[in-house]
Amino acid sequence: MADSAAPPNDNPAGLIDSDQLKDFQLNRLRAKARQREMEQERSASSSTNLNNKRPLSVTTSTSPTRPKGSRPLKRDSRLGQYFEYDLSKMVNSKGGFLVEEGKEVDEAVRRKEKMRERQRNMQNIEPPINLDPALNPKCIECGSIDIDQAFRNVFSCLVCKSCQNKMQEKYSLLTKTECKEDYLLTDAELRDQELMPHMLKANPHKSTYANMMLFLRCQVEDFAWKKWGSPEALDAEYEKRMADKKKKKNKKFEESLRDLRKRTKEGIWQKRKDEEHKHVFSEVQGGSGGVGQQVCHTCGFTIDVEEL
Repeated sequence: MADSAAPPNDNPAGLIDSDQLKDFQLNRLRAKARQREMEQERSASSSTNLNNKRPLSVTTSTSPTRPKGSRPLKRDSRLGQYFEYDLSKMVNSKGGFLVEEGKEVDEAVRRKEKMRERQRNMQNIEPPINLDPALNPKCIECGSIDIDQAFRNVFSCLVCKSCQNKMQEKYSLLTKTECKEDYLLTDAELRDQELMPHMLKANPHKSTYANMMLFLRCQVEDFAWKKWGSPEALDAEYEKRMADKKKKKNKKFEESLRDLRKRTKEGIWQKRKDEEHKHVFSEVQGGSGGVGQQVCHTCGFTIDVEEL
């Protein structure tokens, strides 16, 4: 290449002197170095990272008019602490938030949330309205055509919002726990959609939990009356179960109290037995009249022993 060839050291024409020739060569080398830096910056700015983003190292200005040797301004310490994120390493999770690169997103949890949301949305589909008012379904209480479509789709109950608020003792919604505790229904009966229709709502405790099941009060009461025979029979069964529950609780408490007393007594008796002193006597020492003495090595207690 012409650039890589060594410049001539002689000056046959004699047009310039040695100092001018030296300055010419230095300016030529500076121009080549500046051109090489511009090519490197241009190649770096055109490259992208794994997320098709511009890398963080190229955020500096490449303008030829920028001042040489300029440095970024320091952040004011009075603004407090902050977290600096590299947006080029962020991943869009399609859920309204950004996830840093390297942190795995639980696809199973996201798939369950979408499935539960799809189930809830299926219950809120509104059917088309007929132009003829006589052909549209009406509220069974007031005759209004403005019925609640969720109640119609889930419970097959034609009732409007106004009547729901006025007659809450009939059209209010019960949770699964209330149905089990107040009407003594089982989990198998409540999970059966054909036997006990239920509405699905998002769990208020956490979005990753299962959907909350809501039941219509009048349908729950009708099913409970058929199961137990009458409201009086349901009350009697409820009282019986509460009495059995109280009896089991008292029995468990008495057993625990009896066990505590037993362990306490055994502990005190064992402690007393361990604290009792046991004499260790020496051999019989002879005495006058056939009566000898034994002395305890520990406490010095002495007893008289008659020798036969």
